[in-house]
Amino acid sequence: MRRSPNMRVASDAMALVPASARDPVLGQRIASGVVLAILATAAVLAGGAWLAIALFLVLILAALEWTRLAGPLPDPARLCVLLAPILAGGPALAALALGRTALAGLVLATAPILAAGVAALVPQGRPQRTAAGIAYLAAPFASLLWLRSDPRFGAQVVLWLLFVVATTDTAAYAAGRLIGGARLAPTISPGKTWAGLVGGVAMALLLGGASGILLGWSFARAAALATLVAVVAQSGDLFESWLKRQIGAKDSGTLVPGHGGILDRIDGLLIAAPFLAFVLATTA
Repeated sequence: MRRSPNMRVASDAMALVPASARDPVLGQRIASGVVLAILATAAVLAGGAWLAIALFLVLILAALEWTRLAGPLPDPARLCVLLAPILAGGPALAALALGRTALAGLVLATAPILAAGVAALVPQGRPQRTAAGIAYLAAPFASLLWLRSDPRFGAQVVLWLLFVVATTDTAAYAAGRLIGGARLAPTISPGKTWAGLVGGVAMALLLGGASGILLGWSFARAAALATLVAVVAQSGDLFESWLKRQIGAKDSGTLVPGHGGILDRIDGLLIAAPFLAFVLATTA
C-alpha cells in the first residue's frame, strides 16, 4: 500500500525521536510527581509533629523496600534489617519534633552499633546491612526534620532542597531520553547517560541558583550548593540502581505509578538531605 504524504511525514518524525525518548508511562510519572509534590509541600509547610509523622510513615514504606533489596534472608535476619531503621528513626524524629536535637543525634550515633550487635547474634544475620539501613534511611529523614526545625533554615530551605533534587531528576531524565549518547554506568544502570547527568546538573545550577536568591543567598552560593546537591543526588540514584542490580530488580517496589517504589522516587534525596544538612550546619 502506498503511503500518503502525511503518513510519511509522521513516520519520519517518529524516526527522528530516539526509541528511548518514547515513554509509555510518562502520563503516570507526571501525575504521580504532581501528587507527591503537593503532599510533600503540605507536610513541609506544616512542620513539627505533622512532618515528623509523615516522615515516619514514609520511612516505614522505605524500610520495607530496603529489606526487599537485601535479597533472600531467613526471617530473623530480615526482621533485623527491617526494624533497625524504623526503631532508630522513630525516636530520632520524635526527639527532633520535641526540640531535642542532641538526643536525636545520640540515637542515630549509637543505634547502628546496637543494631549490628543484635544482627550478629541472629543466625545468618546481616550486621552490615542492618546498620547501613539506619544511615541510609533514618539519618536522611532526621536531616530533613532538623533542617525544617532549625530557625536558621526552616521550610524554605527544605522546599529548595526538594526543588533542586526534583529538577535534577527531571532534567536528567529528559536529557538522557532526548539526547542519549554514552552510558554513565552501563553495568549499574544502563539507562543513565552522561548527557542526562550534565543536563540534570546544569538545570539544577540555573534554577537552584535563581531560586536560592529567595532565601537571601547570592546566586553564586546558591548555584554552587545546587550543583553539589545535584551531583550527590545523582550518586544516590546510582547507589539505589546498584542495590537493585544485586537482586535483578527493575524497581524497588510498585507503590508509585510510573516511578516504581518509594526508594525509586527518593533515592537522590536520601543522600542529598544529610549532605546539605552537614554543609549548612558547618557553614551557617
